[in-house]
Amino acid sequence: MTGCGAGDSSSSPAANVVPEDEVERRVADARNRLSQNEGGQRLLRAIEAHGGLPAWHRAPTSSYTWTYANKGADLRFKSFLVVDNRTRRAYHDLLAVGAYDDARPVDARFAWTGERAWIAPASLKRPNPRFWALTGFYFQQIPFVLADPGARYEALPDDSIDGTPHDMVRVTFGKNVGDSPDDTYVLYLDKETGRVDAIRYTVSYGREVGADADLPQTFFDYQDYVTVDGLTVPTRFEGYAYDEDDGPGDTLRNEAVADSISYRRSFDATKLEPPENARVVSLPGET
Repeated sequence: MTGCGAGDSSSSPAANVVPEDEVERRVADARNRLSQNEGGQRLLRAIEAHGGLPAWHRAPTSSYTWTYANKGADLRFKSFLVVDNRTRRAYHDLLAVGAYDDARPVDARFAWTGERAWIAPASLKRPNPRFWALTGFYFQQIPFVLADPGARYEALPDDSIDGTPHDMVRVTFGKNVGDSPDDTYVLYLDKETGRVDAIRYTVSYGREVGADADLPQTFFDYQDYVTVDGLTVPTRFEGYAYDEDDGPGDTLRNEAVADSISYRRSFDATKLEPPENARVVSLPGET
């Protein structure tokens, strides 16, 4: 479900304290959804291992510096992002961008307002703000975000990382869930702790292919966990091509690092407004 999508517009994006009655309602709703089958129950156990639903829903925002690099796309960028966890509106201060081996400092911004994505200055071609406004957030906030309405869960047979068996959960989405409802995620969960050790994912952004389409899979290794504001999250990610027969490859495909993490920073809604030199970016195929 990478890219952008609608959040809960009924919540106030500027509030820095989530009302306790709202927390209780969201926790109860999520637990009810996740309790319906074994796959959901495994995800719920993972969420508890990472801090729990109450801690997640009490967090008004997610913010951190996100550095991403992809050698095949010849891209590296660094941004400081703040996301309203309830509305999923987001803004980034873009700090550096360029080729994989040559990212350079920039003075730029991009955002997702809940209705449109923009980047400024308009001359910047990358990163795509419609895709990247929330994609780093989504990877960083697994397993919490996978409890969102519209997700579907399937328990899979055990699979191993370096010979160690893991509980497995496949997550797909209903139609019209975000910009990429045909994305899939497969979680590797530590059998003892329930923690997410790695995921596999596909990217369907900008195309309608169906959740069962034979899209390339990336194995994304989650590393160097820290606990911030009661939530245990990774700070380093390494991606490798994945083959159903041979498993993860040996060549690094993409990587990311998160630091300066907080779940208590305020959300400045004025940063959602595009400046005069901004360019709006739509989904592929939209006008």
